[in-house]
Amino acid sequence: MPPRRGGLFRHRDFRLLWAGQTVSALGSNVTAVALPLAAVAVLDATTFQVAVLTAAAWLPWLLVGLPAGAWVDRVRRRPLMIACDLVSAALFLSVPVAAVLDVLTVGQLLVVALGAGLARVFFETADQVYLPTLLRPEEVPEGNAKLHATQTASYLVGPGLAGLIAQLAGAVAAVLLDALSFLVSAACLGRIRAAEPRPARRDAPSSLRREVADGLRFVVRDPYLRVLTVFGAASNIGLTGYQAVLVVFLVRSAGLPAGLVGLLIGLASVGGIVGAGLATVLARRLGSARALLLAAGTTGPPALLIPLAGPGPRVAWLVLGGALVSLGVAVGNVIKGSFRQTYTPHALLGRVTVSMQLLNYGTIPLAAVLAGALGAAWGPTGAIRVMTAWLALTPLIMLVGPLRRRRDLPASPR
Repeated sequence: MPPRRGGLFRHRDFRLLWAGQTVSALGSNVTAVALPLAAVAVLDATTFQVAVLTAAAWLPWLLVGLPAGAWVDRVRRRPLMIACDLVSAALFLSVPVAAVLDVLTVGQLLVVALGAGLARVFFETADQVYLPTLLRPEEVPEGNAKLHATQTASYLVGPGLAGLIAQLAGAVAAVLLDALSFLVSAACLGRIRAAEPRPARRDAPSSLRREVADGLRFVVRDPYLRVLTVFGAASNIGLTGYQAVLVVFLVRSAGLPAGLVGLLIGLASVGGIVGAGLATVLARRLGSARALLLAAGTTGPPALLIPLAGPGPRVAWLVLGGALVSLGVAVGNVIKGSFRQTYTPHALLGRVTVSMQLLNYGTIPLAAVLAGALGAAWGPTGAIRVMTAWLALTPLIMLVGPLRRRRDLPASPR
């Protein structure tokens, strides 16, 4: 079949999916800053409570990640995605309603973060399976590229927008924007015309458990995937740990206004956009294994600049350190993702991908709670210093194993 003239810009159903996910991603990145700002500014939450908010948002990946993937394979994905959007909208809408009624509590924010995190697990899993049913096989790479580009851009725009809204109308108003974004996403998904085929029935649960074990076993036994998984899990401890208390650190320790906090966090994400564009170039010129080691090095030591942030010109340390860290993360994620897709036997790819995500994401809620405990004991500055120091050391993990001896990653297992 000849390529579609104008590419996917002329694909009505994809435009709807793309528009809905762009708005939803923007809203979600607004809330990533607005929810802790609401906890700090409205409820005077402690450092530990703010960190637990981050943990609650990621905990569902650890609890239901693998079962969610199996369940999604047994249902139509678009209705599930719409349901997840509506549930998320209702949860976030409850925050401004409770604030107006003067009954908002930290406990409610925790329930909202946990419930929205659970909906996110199912939505993102379903989304990965739904896109290939909407597009022709040759269109899938273009579709993924467009979705990834807008997702990355939302990391830049969302926090800045959250800070601006918080400055003008309060942090709770920024949470309301996220509720509306989920309604827009649900409306866009509802207007898609393409009929989705009913998934074929799968094997019994006992067989599924054996298949999940096969994927985990492949990751554990493979020297490349094993070290990448351990590095991802360890680096997420540092990344999530400092991010979980970053808002508290910038507001209370560095003395920055709420509007500037969102803007600075957004600027620190610029490196992610640059890194996504540089990844393939670096892999081609340096070799994929060497580029991966370089990305790990950029992810780690530059994090030590972040605790130096403060009023006036010292805000530059946050932007510089954060930009370098996000650049390294983006380069590493692109190279690791492409390597996993081409290296893993196709029959195992889904299970291997979920297994690695489970181990990587599973450290996130633990890291957030740990950062909160450190913040309660030593203050947000002490917590930021410990977590960024941990992150600075994690690239050493990449030197354990075969990566340091290679220019390029292998094309297939031996």
